[in-house]
Amino acid sequence: MSQNSSESVLLVDGMALLFRGYYATSSSGYIMRTDHGVPINGVYGFLKYLLDAIGTFKPTHVVCCWDMGSKTFRTEKFDAYKANRGPAPEELIPQFDLVKEVTASFNIPNVGVVGFEADDCIGTLARTYSPETKVQILTGDHDMLQLVNENTEVIIMKKGQSNYMVYTLETLMEEKSLTPAQIIDLKGLTGDTADNYPGVKGIGEKTATKLLNEYVNIAGILENLAALPKGVRAKIEAELDMLHLSLDLATIRLDAPVACALEDCAWAMDREKVISKFDEIAYKGLVRLIG
Repeated sequence: MSQNSSESVLLVDGMALLFRGYYATSSSGYIMRTDHGVPINGVYGFLKYLLDAIGTFKPTHVVCCWDMGSKTFRTEKFDAYKANRGPAPEELIPQFDLVKEVTASFNIPNVGVVGFEADDCIGTLARTYSPETKVQILTGDHDMLQLVNENTEVIIMKKGQSNYMVYTLETLMEEKSLTPAQIIDLKGLTGDTADNYPGVKGIGEKTATKLLNEYVNIAGILENLAALPKGVRAKIEAELDMLHLSLDLATIRLDAPVACALEDCAWAMDREKVISKFDEIAYKGLVRLIG
């Protein structure tokens, strides 16, 4: 490992934190608002989660990655991709730009590129940084487990404050009995209800994991179709095109047209700059989050 052990970069899945923060603070029906009447609860929850993670994992560098609209290369390949998701809550819409302004006030770069998802930006930056520096990915999305390697950990946010599952190569194998590459194959076989692609109808996670443990990957499974139980073989043969499409949709790209130099994302909060932004927003509760 050729990394500087004193350095680490936290790659933040911005939308995951924002939506989680919004729903966690609006579940009772109450929406926090600024003195100007602008909804602020999603931004408040986002910051609460972000600062807790920074305090817990103590990165030396932080980058926040964002989706840039619903149209991506995946929706071009498969019209139904994420088509099951309704529109964002009306109170959350004005917070999309506001949360990026707040993030920037902490000197954290906002990264995103039209046509790609935040996942692809995170994957690309993780590949860029991990040969030299420890990488930790903060998200609620188990798709990111495919990015785990000897220098990259995926931190899954679980229910409740300061409740994390940190996935390394070892913990991933212990819990899922799969390698990071096999996470992609798993999604190819089972599909993803959240992202609305089907995989192979009738193949669940238990069967898929068993197949991958025996044949390593989808290529190995297809080479050994004759050895599979007739029912499983029939399901796969009937869905070969969708299997390959689902595999492609599940694969996080590591070559998105995005870059952020490590020296540009050093974690160094300028308290006066942050408080100035909070004053502009006009919601006193935000100041409590930075102590």
